[in-house]
Amino acid sequence: MRAVLGLPILAVMLAAFSANSAEAAYGGLFSFRNAGCCEPATYECCKQQCYTVNKTCKETVYEQQEQTCYKTVYETVYEDKTVDCVTYETETLYKDCTYTTCKPVWETKYRTVNYTTCKPVWETRTKDICYTVCKPVWETKTKEICYTVCKPVYETRTKEICYTVCKPVWETKTKDICYTVCKPVWETKTKEICYTVCKPVWETKTKDICYTVCKPVYETKYRDVCKTICKPVHYTKTVKVCGGHWETKTETIPGPVVKKCIQEPGCWTWDPCKCKCVYCPGETKVVEVQCPPKTCCKKVWVPEVSEKTIDCVRYEQETITEQVPYKVCRMEKEQRVKTCTYKVCKMVPEQHTKTCTYKVCKMVPEQRVKTCTYKVCHMVKENKTKTCTYQVCKMVPEQRTKTCTYKVCKMVPEQRVKTCTYKVCKMVQECHTKEVPYKVCKMVQETHTKQVPYCVKKPVHTTKTVKVAKCVPKKVAYTVTRCVPKTICKTVPVTVCCPAPCCDPCCGGEAAASDCGCGA
Repeated sequence: MRAVLGLPILAVMLAAFSANSAEAAYGGLFSFRNAGCCEPATYECCKQQCYTVNKTCKETVYEQQEQTCYKTVYETVYEDKTVDCVTYETETLYKDCTYTTCKPVWETKYRTVNYTTCKPVWETRTKDICYTVCKPVWETKTKEICYTVCKPVYETRTKEICYTVCKPVWETKTKDICYTVCKPVWETKTKEICYTVCKPVWETKTKDICYTVCKPVYETKYRDVCKTICKPVHYTKTVKVCGGHWETKTETIPGPVVKKCIQEPGCWTWDPCKCKCVYCPGETKVVEVQCPPKTCCKKVWVPEVSEKTIDCVRYEQETITEQVPYKVCRMEKEQRVKTCTYKVCKMVPEQHTKTCTYKVCKMVPEQRVKTCTYKVCHMVKENKTKTCTYQVCKMVPEQRTKTCTYKVCKMVPEQRVKTCTYKVCKMVQECHTKEVPYKVCKMVQETHTKQVPYCVKKPVHTTKTVKVAKCVPKKVAYTVTRCVPKTICKTVPVTVCCPAPCCDPCCGGEAAASDCGCGA
């Protein structure tokens, strides 16, 4: 499609720039000659002409087709199969085992250690301290307080209450009751009973019994036993010891700021009313003045850390291997036969007969009548009235006045001086020696014997039936729909545009007109 659209553009460019005669052909249908005219071509000569051409195209179409396929499916079939199984039964036996243990034995030893202590030495000093004490001065005053009291006034009242009482009235009645009584009548009868008694008869028999006896056979063997020994290793390490000393530091405390009244100097001025010089005092001001500073001495503890080398002992474990004898017991089987005597009891049946006497009871019914007396209760209502007395309380307010005495405290400042005694501590170093106990461990070997159980497995052969799975192949048909490609040829209309040929007589005269077909 791009090639079709590009052909007219190419033809126009060749017609504009070519100085010689050019010939262009499009599909073998049109030809252009003498493109270089003496005059420029008009719009009618150069405009394009469009026409429709049928073009054959190929298109791929997919058709659906059903096809039968086969696949292999495996079916599981179970078959019975006899399998020989071996089961092991566990039997526990015991053997003597000798082993060695290391028992730690601790021994206490002492070593001498030198150490330094700081002993405090106290020094008593005194100083005078000025302080102000506020002394309380109590003044007694009185005032009257008015208050209201509610006084209770009781009033007695009465009221009548009506109520109903149910009074029971009993009435006696009688009625006859018929009932049946069964009277027993006894009759004596006899019958013979046959019974069988089994009498034991004993018979003596003998039989031989084979049995197996396990006889122990002891064998001595040796094994390697690893034991651990603690070995002392001496080394030294550096320890930091905390100490220090006291230092005296002087600290200056600034004095307090106090407000002070200052009067400025006055001046002499002439007073015309008095005809003399009058002295005028200066202005009075309040100025803040700082008091002189105070110097205080105090003790400060300066810590020091020193390093000290001490001797230490650590115990390292060392493993030693040695051979230890032990006994192994093996049981050997021995077949023996013994004769046993036993008794067999046989029961021989024997028939006996006995006569039994028994009684038969017959119940004979008998009709009887008895008279019962019973009471019936009727409740009769009765109205009554009672008078209740009750009290009603009323609170009557009453005004009262009381005089309260109270004290007022006024704090009056008073200057005092006291002498304080204080102590200053100085640390004096002292050297001491002490015995430090420490323990040393020694391992002592001990031999022990214990019975160690061990298991012996005996095979027991059994037979059981097991189902074995077997896969049997089987072909199953299934339908598959497939898309088959198919090529179809079809005609498609295509629009083609190209420039019209020039028919101007000035360009080539009659020859040109006859070539382009205008004079036809």
